[in-house]
Amino acid sequence: MSQEKVDKYKQEKANRKKIMRKQKVMGIVRKSVLSLVALALVAWLGYSAYVTYDSGKERVVAETNYDSVMNYLDNLLVEDTAE
Repeated sequence: MSQEKVDKYKQEKANRKKIMRKQKVMGIVRKSVLSLVALALVAWLGYSAYVTYDSGKERVVAETNYDSVMNYLDNLLVEDTAE
């Protein structure tokens, strides 16, 4: 059992640089993913706040007068029935 521990320690010592580099890369990837998630959360919260703020504003309503169009259509119907 003791020889297995010694062999394992020697193998870990031989691959220590590779293991440390792998851990460092995984740490960078983890931080990047967490940063992207945090950025997406902040953007979503900002967008939601803007939509909530914008929905409270009074909207400008344009009024259109369709009287002339309705009169024209009525005249067409009257002329069509007169023929």
